[in-house]
Formats: sequence, structure tokens, C-alpha cells
Amino acid sequence: MDLPVEEWTSHILQKWSLLPKSIQVTISTAETLNDIFLHSSSLLQPEDEIFLKRLSGDYLVGKDPDAPLFYREEGNKKFQKKDYLEATVLYSKGVSHSRPHTEDISLCYTNRSAALFHLGQYETCLKDINRAQMHGYPERLQPKMLLRKAECLVTLGRLPEASQAISDLESNFAAKPTLAASQLQILQRTLCHLKIKVQEKENLTEAFPAALTKAFEDVDLRQENEQISSASSSVSLCTDPLKGRYLVATKDILPGELLVKEHAFVSVLNPGEMPPRHHSLESKWDTRVTTGDLYCHRCLKHTLATVPCDGCSYAKYCSQECMQQAWDLYHSVECSQGALLLTLGVFCHIALRSTLLARFEDAGKVMKLCGESSNRDICLPESKNLVQMLSYDLGGESEKKGKTVEAPIPGCDINGKYKNNYNAVFHLLPHTENHSPEHKFLCALSVSALCRQLEAASLQVFTAAPKSCRLKAVEAPALCPELSVWGVAMLRHMLQLQCNAQAITTIQQTGSKEKLITDSRQVRLATGLFPVISLLNHSCSPNTSVSFISTSATIRASQQIRKGQEILHCYGPHESRMGVAERHQKLKSQYFFDCNCSPCEREKQSSQKGPGREAFCCHACGALLQGGDVLSCGTASCTESVSRDHLVSRLQNLQQQVGMARKLLRNGKLERAIQLLLRGQHDAESFLSSEHSMVGEIEDHLARAYAALGDWEKSAAHLQKSLRVVEACHGPSSIEMGHELFKLAQIFFNGFAIPEALNTIQKAEEVLLVHYGPWNNEVQELQKMKSCILDLPPIPVGPNE
Repeated sequence: MDLPVEEWTSHILQKWSLLPKSIQVTISTAETLNDIFLHSSSLLQPEDEIFLKRLSGDYLVGKDPDAPLFYREEGNKKFQKKDYLEATVLYSKGVSHSRPHTEDISLCYTNRSAALFHLGQYETCLKDINRAQMHGYPERLQPKMLLRKAECLVTLGRLPEASQAISDLESNFAAKPTLAASQLQILQRTLCHLKIKVQEKENLTEAFPAALTKAFEDVDLRQENEQISSASSSVSLCTDPLKGRYLVATKDILPGELLVKEHAFVSVLNPGEMPPRHHSLESKWDTRVTTGDLYCHRCLKHTLATVPCDGCSYAKYCSQECMQQAWDLYHSVECSQGALLLTLGVFCHIALRSTLLARFEDAGKVMKLCGESSNRDICLPESKNLVQMLSYDLGGESEKKGKTVEAPIPGCDINGKYKNNYNAVFHLLPHTENHSPEHKFLCALSVSALCRQLEAASLQVFTAAPKSCRLKAVEAPALCPELSVWGVAMLRHMLQLQCNAQAITTIQQTGSKEKLITDSRQVRLATGLFPVISLLNHSCSPNTSVSFISTSATIRASQQIRKGQEILHCYGPHESRMGVAERHQKLKSQYFFDCNCSPCEREKQSSQKGPGREAFCCHACGALLQGGDVLSCGTASCTESVSRDHLVSRLQNLQQQVGMARKLLRNGKLERAIQLLLRGQHDAESFLSSEHSMVGEIEDHLARAYAALGDWEKSAAHLQKSLRVVEACHGPSSIEMGHELFKLAQIFFNGFAIPEALNTIQKAEEVLLVHYGPWNNEVQELQKMKSCILDLPPIPVGPNE
């Protein structure tokens, strides 16, 4: 996903292995990215480009004229089964393949509006109705759609607009004598009901509750930092020969305090499971729901009603405005290269988009600064074709006045301010010396192939344009003819991303069929570059939490941070999820450093390393087993011993059993699932420690099963056991603990256990507020539950009670 597809990677690595040793040495010992790119790109042959073109040709990203009808019919099947959500997605796929101002796109929009209406998405339904009209929805089909519009307006309480829509409908009926009598009768009956609804609503003084409009954009930093954009005044930027750049606290910071609120400089939606066309056996059109079907490709907002790019079927947006902004910033260049970008991976896509975004900044400053830098690896060849060079030299004014200007921290401007801009992105370290020669060769050839395709596409657009249009084509943002400039910049970004890419995640919630208890899991939505967040160093036990809404990230203190302490972030390997050896291997291979954080040092210096939480226990006395291939009981009075392989085999069998129970739960076979889980629970108690993650997983599934049966007391009992495991593994104030407490609060609430529910709601709220802030969905839901409980009438107490 991040790197090119396996076939292209294998092809390039084989090409590397066949190169003469002298050429391999030349590339391996090249001192600058410029040299690496020029030496590597000269080796890209026509047959390589033909192979890559064949691979990218497997992705269907163009507009297929036969696809809208297929997706509309598939959507209709789901609609008839009342699966309106699935129908909506299928209609959206039809919209994506339709050309603007055609009957195809108007029909897909109208059908989608019907599905959205049944989902209660009335505002979005109205937007789709307007889109259908804008694209020329057939006059013969207008009455039914206009009825839906009127009903939406009535439901939303927009009575003047509803009355006007009803009046227009009556006029439309009068002008349509060709309507069949039966059809006209149905439409008029529906219209009559709508008129009655309007009259009823006009007689009521009901005030529609205002929707929650307080969004993430309103959550501002209390006092923005004068040195670092997007950061609070509670932190300061420092630099150290060993640590590099890092952030420290300028005052005592309380848990939950907002430290950074940063919009991604660049982000690319992860394509998810988007199989190449030849992988589908039934149809060349994929009907599965992917990330790209549900989120805007520019702002990453969740949407059920995507607006497609006019030129391709892959890029989809939440609105016409987002589509236009994406087109102006980068998609006008990317549109024709969608299949190639999917083949070359997300990192290559981000590298291109970052370079395209540089056109809109004073990137000449970056080039000048790099030209003066002592770090040869960050020099780009000067080119007035990539960006217009500024007419003045950095620091020139100060030099003329005889002043000495101290070199700013890398990434800062001449005034020492670190901003979320291309200058900061460009100065993120690529760690060129740490990447393997093969990896650099793969990145360089991938970028070179992309540059050649971009140059060919740019030339084709110009030569194909009529003479009257050529002036406009020349004036549009053009690619640099000096491919080395674009190539070196993109190669730099590709290498940066291994250590500096930030996974943009979202919390996806799922529930039982009755939707009375939800489960949440963190999923990767996109990949982005956040220059300020990239300043944070790693700790296996960080003092901050990161969360995302759309393309924006927030960093909050997850615990108290003293003045002068470093602000630390976890790069992935966390002490609660990995052992020290696994963490070190991960950090060394991906980030090129040995971790010396407090948890790692503590584990290294510990003279007595116990078996840990994921340990086996003695079936005779329950004590933890210790040892190597043969495990022995830790108590002196017990002589039990057992083979590690035997216990590992038992654990694997238990995992399979729990997996089967999970499938039964999904299929609604609750009693059978409970039987399997209780059997697994008994088995786990005989050889696993009470804090083993498998013990917690079994208890969690049992809680879910009993909740689906409505047995809230048993459900709560099992989830409380799961909570103890989560607390032991992740800590009482962890995000994981917050999500589990949220589930327990739901169970108590649904079981009408009022004191327990209020107590758990408070605990869950306290934990989640620290990590996410007040506008998190789960926090909002907890507050609704609390309000509902507090609004209940007091329970009457009898005289003898």
C-alpha cells in the first residue's frame, strides 16, 4: 500500500541484482539525492515503462459508460431488500462512472436520494435531488422526485419551502395530462398527506432542536505559540546534536491540555482493498465498499453522498467545493495518472502531491536556504522552472547592514518561526544514508517513471489543444521540463515518509444487530505529513495522545508534564502492546534508531525479568510458569513442568475456537457462541495468566453475546472481567480503557442500572476527555446518556422502604 505493488518491486529488485557491480557501487556511494536520482533514472528502459503501464492498466479508474447501469441495477436490488446503506454506496459508484450532464448521472443521483431519504439523511437527500436536476433529470420522472423533496422539507421543518414545493407539484400535475390515472391518483394522495403535515406543523409551536454545530475547527489553542505555528504556548522548540529537533514544556501541563492542533500539509486517502480489475471473477466492476467510497479524497470527511471528479471514477469528494479545490491544487495533474499512482503506492502519491503543493508557496526561499545549507543531501538543483526564484537573497538585507544573522533551526524561516509549510516539509530528514541501496533504487526508478508519464501527459494536453486554447494551456501551472528537479524533490519526499509519515486514523464503531452496545476499533484512513507533529520524539510510554478529525490532528497531554520535560509521542511500538525486543527491532528497521526511553531502560536494567502478562500458568496451583523450552512452576512447593510447545499449541487451538465463536456471534447464533466461549473460558483458566489478552477477549465476546440476548447483568459481569485485563495491559487512564468503559456504560444504561451507569459514565468521560477532548463522538454519547438518566422522574419510595 505504501510502496509500489509487489510485481513492480520485484521487477526493480531483480533489475538491481543484474546491474554490474560498478554501477551498484556508484549508486550506493552517491553522496547526494541528485546523484542517486540521475544515476538511477538513466537506467530506466522502455521495457520497464511498458511493464509498469501493463500493471497500472489493471486498475479501472476511468469512466466506463456501461458501469452506471450496472451499479444502478445492483443498487436497486439492495434497495428492494431495504439495505439502504449498501444501495447508497452502489449508486455512488454509478455516479462516479457517469459523465456530467447525462441521464446516467441524474438517475444515479435520484436513486441515491431515495436511499438517503430512507436513512433519514434529509439534508443530503435534498442536495442529491438538486444535483439530479442540475444534470438534467428527465421531465417525465420529475413528479416522484419532487414529492420526495417536499417530504424532506416538511420533515426538516422548512415549511415555507415545503409549501412552495407543494405548489410547484400541483402545477406540475396540471401540466402533465399524460400521466396514467393510477399513477396520478397515488401521487395526488401522497401530496394530500404532505399538505396535511404542513398544516399540522404550522399549528404547532415546536422548536426544532438546533444541530450540534460545534465542530473541530472551533477547538482552538488557548494561546498560539509565537515560535511554532499550530502549537500552544506551553511548548518550545529545541535542537540537540543527538536528539535533533524536539519540543519541551515551557510550564506545567495538565492531562488533557491541547498542545498541537495541526492540519496536514499533505494527505492521501489510503485506497484500502481496491483489487486490480483482473482479480475479479464475476464482473470487472467491484461492488465492495472501500474507504474511497465513504470518505472525501481531499478533506477526509465521512460522507454517504460523494461528488465525483468529472475526469475519472476514482477521486470522490464530499462537495463540489472540495472537488474544485482539489482540482486547482493538484488533481488537474493527478487525474490522468490515477492507475499509475495506485500501482506506485501511497508514498509516491504523497511525494508528487507535496511537490505540486510547493508551486503555491514561495518555494524559492526553500531552494535558496537549501543552497546555503552545509547538508549536501538537501540541496536541489536550482531551477526557475519549478518555482519563480525570489529577487532577493535570504539574509541579504542584514548582510548589507553589517549584521550577522544566526542560522535558524532547520525548517524555520529567517525569523526563526517554524510553520506548517513546504519549507518545513522539505527539511524533514530523508535518512538517505540509512536506506538500503535497493530501496533507494526502487524509489528513484518509480519517481523517474512517474515524471516521464507526467511529462508525456503535459505535452499531450498541449499538442492536442486547438490554437485558440493553447495560450490557456501554457498559462496553467505547468510541470517543470527539467525532470531532475521534480524527480529529486519527489525522491526526497519518498525517503522522508518512512520515518515521517503519519497514519491518519479514525474510530470505526460496530454494534450488535440491536445496536445496543458498540465496539470501536482504530483504522487507518489516510497517510499525511504533519511538520509540527514530526518534531515529537518517540517514547514507548508517551506523555501525549494523538487523534484526528478529517485532515486535522490534535496532540493532547495524556498525563501531567512538568516544565522542562520533553513532549513525547509513540511511533507505534508501545510498551503495553510489544515486548522490548520486538519494539527495538521495529524502531531500528523503520526509524533507524535504538530506543533509550524510560520503559526500555527500565526493562533492560531489570535483573529479574518475569514471564510478563502474556504468560502461561500452572494448572495445579495457578502460579506463573517460567523457563525456556520447558516451563516450570514458580512456587517452591510445586514441581509441575510442561513443554512450551505444548502450551503454544493449546493457545492456538483456543484462538481458533474463539474465532469460530466470533463468526457465530456475527451470524446471530448466540446460544452456540456462548457455549463455545464458556468452554474456552474454562480452558483458558487452566493454563493462561488472568491478565492474558486472550482471557480478556473471551470475556469481551461473552459480554457482547449476553447483551444481544438482553441479559444485561451477565453482560456487565463479563465486561468487568475484560476491563481488569485491559487495565493491567494498558493502564487505568489509557485510550483502550476509555473505550471499554464506554461499552460498560452502555450496558448499565440499557440494563437500567442507574447508579452503576452514572458512575461508569463519569469514569469513561474523564478518560476519553483527556485523549480526545469534548467533541469526540463517544464523549457526546456519554453526555446524552447522562442527561437522559438525570431527566428521569424520581422513583417513588414506599412507606416501608
